Amino acid sequence: MTTDLAFDWPQHFAHRAGRMTASEIRELLKLLDQPDVISFAGGIPDPHQFPRDAFAEAYGTLLGDPANARIALQYSVSEGYRPLKQWLAGHMEGRGVPCTEDNILITAGSQQGLEFLGRLLLSPGDTALVAAPTYLGALQAFSAYEPAYDVLGLDRGNATPEAYRERAAGAGGAVKFAYLVPDFANPTGDTVPLAARHQVLDLAAALDIGVIEDAAYQALRYDGAEVPSVLALDIARTGSIERSRTVYAGTFSKTLAPALRIGWLCAARPLIDKLVLVKQASDLHCATINQMVMYRVAKATYDDQVKRVRTAYAARRDAMLAALARHMPAGVRWTRPQGGMFVWVTLPDTVDGAALLARAVAQARVAFVPGKAFFATDAAANTLRLSFSLASEAQIDEGIGRLGRLIAATA
Repeated sequence: MTTDLAFDWPQHFAHRAGRMTASEIRELLKLLDQPDVISFAGGIPDPHQFPRDAFAEAYGTLLGDPANARIALQYSVSEGYRPLKQWLAGHMEGRGVPCTEDNILITAGSQQGLEFLGRLLLSPGDTALVAAPTYLGALQAFSAYEPAYDVLGLDRGNATPEAYRERAAGAGGAVKFAYLVPDFANPTGDTVPLAARHQVLDLAAALDIGVIEDAAYQALRYDGAEVPSVLALDIARTGSIERSRTVYAGTFSKTLAPALRIGWLCAARPLIDKLVLVKQASDLHCATINQMVMYRVAKATYDDQVKRVRTAYAARRDAMLAALARHMPAGVRWTRPQGGMFVWVTLPDTVDGAALLARAVAQARVAFVPGKAFFATDAAANTLRLSFSLASEAQIDEGIGRLGRLIAATA
């Protein structure tokens, strides 16, 4: 008689593990290894735009000096490298957010910041207000903590504080925060107008909740007038960051380079102080050497680098909008972003984005992200997200042409 001694891990997972699902985007990124596929899937920065020489010089300088190398290769404080935090405080002040280094926590990309906020603010059954659609990574970060979701719909007649409270109570908890990507949102590319940003703050005040401002794309504006950040508007109302209800999640991933995994949260001290404890329990601190390098590169190149990537991505945005106008059949609609990396496409009601993707990869060798993944509730299946940041202008025209012909044959 033989006994199976294999341990069955899944039956020992916590209940929340059932809400942890694979990202469709991360899975689609595997297509990048197939050179004949034109990918509009991941929101991937163009590696040709990275300031490689500046990074090489910074790493070499740090490791070439024994005193700096000892610091760079050592454990560090959880709050983050002080000179980098000081630079970020100055950067935020330039964006209308007067603050000090004590209002900054360095995180492993803004994604870690979102996960920390979900961990700190959500109890099972609590409600998070999110746009429809919204950033898939935020839903993954929050969902492990077993929340309910409600739509942050300021143009809806039933989007009253009382209605939100009633629905949250029905779900077994309370409304905890509103989450939004106000500038060139992932996935739609839309920007929240100034009046609507004030509406978000009004709603948050009425509900007595926090606001999470995901500013990953704020620096990538190609045209149109800049709109103040939600945190800047909040501080203008309250008089101080210490009185504000908004937490700003920023990142260097879209401007300098994603691989160093350096982002930051900017908020009132009571929130930052508690988040430092979450950081300690999670990974102690971000890589010291990466923080030191990012400080040197940001200090030396940030403004010039932002201008460089804006120029490159604006040309690709224009190429994609022109290609969509040329190649898409009647009945297809799309957004016209003023910045960021994405265009959101709405297909005829009879076309399912996920089914279209399977055919697009197999028949047209084109990839994108089906829109359904970006909805917390009531998903619109006839949608898709296109990213223009990585493909060349020639690839954009060719890929959109292939996709347009496939949609015309499908609809």
